[in-house]
Amino acid sequence: MPATAAARNRTGALKRAGVDAAADSAASVRPETKSGAKSGPARSLTDVQRKLHSLGLVTPNDCILHLPLRYEDETRIVPIGSLRPGAPAQVEGEILRSEVLFRPRRQLTAVMADDSGELQLRWLNFYPSQQKQLTPGRRLRARGEVRGGLFGREMVHPRMTSADAALPEALTPVYPSTEGLTQPSLRKAIAQALDQADLSDTLPDEALQRYTLMPFAPAIRLLHAPPPGVSEQDLIERGHPAWHRIKFDELLAQQLSLAAARAARRSIRAVPLPLQASPSDAADLVARLYRALPFTLTAAQQRVIKEISADLAQPYPMHRLLQGDVGSGKTVVAAVAAAQAIACGAQVALMAPTEILAEQHFHKLVSWLQPLGVNVAWLSGSQTAKARRESAAGAADGSIQLLVGTQALIQDHVEFQRLGLSIVDEQHRFGVGQRLALTRKGEVSPDQAEQIPTIPHQLNMSATPIPRTLAMTFFADLDVSVIDELPPGRTPVVTKLVSDNRREEVIAHIANAVRQGQQAYWVCPLVEESEALQLQTAVDTYDAMCADLPDLRIGMVHGRLAQTEKAAVMQAFRDGDIDLLVATTVIEVGVDVPKASLMVIEHAERFGLAQLHQLRGRVGRGSAESVCVLLYQTPLSQIARQRLRAMFETNDGFEIARRDLELRGPGEFLGTRQSGMALLRFADLESDVGIAEQAREAAAWLRADHPDAVAAHLARWMRGREDFLRT
Repeated sequence: MPATAAARNRTGALKRAGVDAAADSAASVRPETKSGAKSGPARSLTDVQRKLHSLGLVTPNDCILHLPLRYEDETRIVPIGSLRPGAPAQVEGEILRSEVLFRPRRQLTAVMADDSGELQLRWLNFYPSQQKQLTPGRRLRARGEVRGGLFGREMVHPRMTSADAALPEALTPVYPSTEGLTQPSLRKAIAQALDQADLSDTLPDEALQRYTLMPFAPAIRLLHAPPPGVSEQDLIERGHPAWHRIKFDELLAQQLSLAAARAARRSIRAVPLPLQASPSDAADLVARLYRALPFTLTAAQQRVIKEISADLAQPYPMHRLLQGDVGSGKTVVAAVAAAQAIACGAQVALMAPTEILAEQHFHKLVSWLQPLGVNVAWLSGSQTAKARRESAAGAADGSIQLLVGTQALIQDHVEFQRLGLSIVDEQHRFGVGQRLALTRKGEVSPDQAEQIPTIPHQLNMSATPIPRTLAMTFFADLDVSVIDELPPGRTPVVTKLVSDNRREEVIAHIANAVRQGQQAYWVCPLVEESEALQLQTAVDTYDAMCADLPDLRIGMVHGRLAQTEKAAVMQAFRDGDIDLLVATTVIEVGVDVPKASLMVIEHAERFGLAQLHQLRGRVGRGSAESVCVLLYQTPLSQIARQRLRAMFETNDGFEIARRDLELRGPGEFLGTRQSGMALLRFADLESDVGIAEQAREAAAWLRADHPDAVAAHLARWMRGREDFLRT
């Protein structure tokens, strides 16, 4: 089914489920030009309007939700003698002198004085008009941050205004902007929008009382133009009741959108894939798989398998996230789900972000399912054209029951005869469109009478545990299964932080351990030398190790090797034919070598926290005590210190995820970073948990009792963003 048609059908289903496109009317409104006419095509826009549009400010509603980053207090003048370095201030005085200096560089300087003292003013870049403004004897106002200079207090690049102008009565908002768009232009556009936009409340009075909320119009007007007496600190720290209302509205809009997505999914069909009780059916294949496995499943694995099995039996598509820490055994859970689907006559596709991870899954699934009569095949971009054609043909005619691969699975020429289940591993590493594309491979044209499409069940897997607040806020439309225990026999990995100046000690220790029969990884961040980042590279490290440790069997793997070479090196490492593997982050996920018990991560300060945790998970997969050495270079940034401290303090994936969320924000957890769209503009996932819980409760109540309020709220807050959040 063509993607465009599928999208139309899905949109229709969403509307039938209660997600009215009430935003359409809002979208028709455009900022007015000076003549009063609505703006037409882009060629008729003024320069200011083009700049506004580049910020996403197209309608009055967009403008009123473009809230200040901070505020400046221009309501009062302070004496120059009371200025303190490090704080912004506004002063008024007489220009005593001004001149252009040429040493140490060309700059414009001036001295301003009032009855309490003198202040140096300095501009490193200036125009003749600024020089003319600073005529000695003229009274001016200067606003800027006070610094302690060589010649006393100074302001660098202060904003100058006439002393005759009346002082503002309210704090002055400072908005997020773009190059060429001045703050006065933004303030003017937003002031006009406040007069044009519909500021009526989207929430019923009962909601305002139940959750102690300010009405919307006073809240939004206060944030754009704070009246005298409002605490600047409350506004900056977003603790004012007006900010509370905006955060609540934003989180409520997301909860409403995600709840609508869940309802919409229930209105779309999927082929039920039930686990039956009679022989020679799904239950038989799954039972045979259990008997063939060389290990016993943990209680957590058995629990999540039951949850997934129940979902597969439903007539609407499963949309479940399977999360578990590194090494918790998600692949075998996916294998059981695949077996249930295949035994019901459906095909299964499993997509992973890297060839190493996809191939790891492929080999495991072949070893478990192929002896049971399941045809498992492989598809990746590194295959020969002939091999890719054969895999694509097998998927199209239905002879391949389980197809494992990389993004090659979503190429246009790959089609399935009866795709019933799509499995996406490390789902946050794929873009929104890529995840949807795999699901659409199994869409069936809608029934002519009811116009309801049929789509495959979907299972997403992630070894990056999702913090509770993130799951509650952004995964509200997902069913989440958690494998919260590791298989027996696993030993915790000991993490050590070592400065790079002890590098030789680390090499000697690793060499000694390897000579005693252990296997080790040495992870480098780059493949070849980079002028921008002078980091130890995999190629250089490999050459140096081979020269210094000639008695050891050393291998190297990185992303630029051909897939056949990578596979050969990894197999040799698994078989014990390589003692020390020098690698880049291609081994981050999917590599399972139980005998490898040592890892050194070079330039650990350059890696993200989730990436460090994933890499560390490559050791500790056997019964031997394992050690991960984080080799770092000084000086360390504050964020790098926090990452390394977190790795040293805990092996708990959920705690690592919580700290990573604090450092990075939610974009990478969700696989939405490449969209360029902010997920939360105003609320904070850590500090606003209480508001998020209220919003979730309110969403359920409003959907049941106030559908008009739901439509109005989504029209104001989520225009153009619903599909983004549903992915």
